[in-house]
Amino acid sequence: MAHGKERDVAPLTPSALLELDRAHVWHPYGAMPAAVPPYPVESASGVRLRLAEPVEGRRELVDGMSSWWAAIHGYRHPVLDAAVQDQLGRMSHVMFGGLTHEPAVRLAATLARIAPGDLEHVFLADSGSVAVEVAVKMCLQYWRSLGRPGKRRLLTWRGGYHGDTFHPMSVCDPDGGMHHLWGGVLPRQVFAGEPPAGHDAPVDAAYAAELADLVERHADELAAVIVEPVVQGAGGMRFHSPGYLRVLREVCDAHGVLLVFDEIATGFGRTGELFAADHAGVVPDVMCVGKALTGGYLTMAATLCTPAVAAGISGGEVPVLAHGPTFMGNPLAAAVANASIGLLLAQDWRGEVERVAAGLRTGLAGAAEVPGVADVRVLGAIGVVQLDHEVDVVAATRAAARHGVWLRPFRDLVYTMPPYITGDDDLARIGAAVTAAAAAG
Repeated sequence: MAHGKERDVAPLTPSALLELDRAHVWHPYGAMPAAVPPYPVESASGVRLRLAEPVEGRRELVDGMSSWWAAIHGYRHPVLDAAVQDQLGRMSHVMFGGLTHEPAVRLAATLARIAPGDLEHVFLADSGSVAVEVAVKMCLQYWRSLGRPGKRRLLTWRGGYHGDTFHPMSVCDPDGGMHHLWGGVLPRQVFAGEPPAGHDAPVDAAYAAELADLVERHADELAAVIVEPVVQGAGGMRFHSPGYLRVLREVCDAHGVLLVFDEIATGFGRTGELFAADHAGVVPDVMCVGKALTGGYLTMAATLCTPAVAAGISGGEVPVLAHGPTFMGNPLAAAVANASIGLLLAQDWRGEVERVAAGLRTGLAGAAEVPGVADVRVLGAIGVVQLDHEVDVVAATRAAARHGVWLRPFRDLVYTMPPYITGDDDLARIGAAVTAAAAAG
C-alpha cells in the first residue's frame, strides 16, 4: 500500500478504463470531466489503431492524423522499435548539463546538415511549445547582448498557432485563435493580416507592402518576426505563397530584425519539401522543429540558429542561454529521432509524399459538392475540407469512424495528415471518411 491506497495492476476492462478516465484524466482542449468519452486504444501497428472495443461497428481505425502529425512512419515500425530497444539497453536518460552522449550529438549534427543554410547550432527541447519559447528567448537575448534591450516585441501574421505556453500563445491569432482568453495577460505583439490564401497564388503586392511597412515602423522594438512557413497549422490549416517568406527575409535584413520559422508541423517532408522554407529558398535566423522529429515515438523538439545568433548571445553580459529542460537531449528520444530521420532520408520520401497527395486529391474531389463545404485543398501529405460553419465534432468523428478512419476535426475544418506509409486503398478510405465527416458535420 502507498498512502493508504491499493495499487491496482489488473488489466482494466474498457468500461472501467473509461470510468477512471472520466474521473481523473484531463484531455487536451477538453473539459473536466470530458463531455464526450474518448475512444480507448489498446494497440497500434502500421497505420491502424486497434480499439479496446468496437466504435461505430469498427474495432480498427486507419489513423488519418499521424497522431497529431508526428507518426510519419506509422506505428511499431521495426527500425524505430529497434532503435529504442537498443538505446534502452544502454541508458534511458542522463542529464545533459555537463554531460553529453552520442545519440544527442549525432542528432544535432544531422539536423545541422539537413536544415536550410547555416542553421548550425541546435538546442534540444522537450516539446514544440518549449522550442518556440527557446527561439523567442534566443532572439530577445541576442538583442540584449548587442545593447538593444528595447527590441523585445515580436511580429507575426494572423491565423497562426505556435503552442500553448505563454510566449508562444502571444503570437497565436489574438482574436480567432484558441488563446484569445489570455489577451489581457500575454505580451502585446505586432500582427499583420492573414497571408493571402493559396500556395500557388501570386504574391499580393498590397499585402507584401503591409508586411514591409509594419516591420519598418516597428523595427526599433522588434526582436523578431515569427511565422509558420507555407502552412498555418492549428490556426486554420491555411496555405500561402512561399513568396511571402522571401518578402519577410528581405525586409528583416533591411531593418535589423531576426526571422524565425516555426517548422514544428511542416518539417520532415509534410509539405512536399524537407522543410517548408525550402519552397522559398529562404534561410531563417532561427528555426523550430518537432512532431515528426522522432517519428511520433517520444516527445522531443529542437531550436536551430545561425552562428551569428549564437555569437551574439555568447558575446553578451550573460554569455549563456539560460534554459535547461530536465529531459533535454533524452537519449531514448534522440536515438529514435536519428532512426526516424535516417529512415525518411533513405527512401524516396518526396515520391511517397506526392503519392499521398495524389491519393488525397482523388479521394477528396467529391467533397467540393457536399453542401456546406467552402473549400477543398491539398498540399503535400495534407488534405483539408473547410466548411462554411463550425463542424459538429462528435457527428463528424462518428461518421469517419463508421468508414473505419480516425479523424480529429476542429473549428470549421475536417482535415487529414496521414502517415507517409499509408497505402492507396487506405488513402481512398480516408478520402471517403473525410467527405462523410464533412457531410455529417
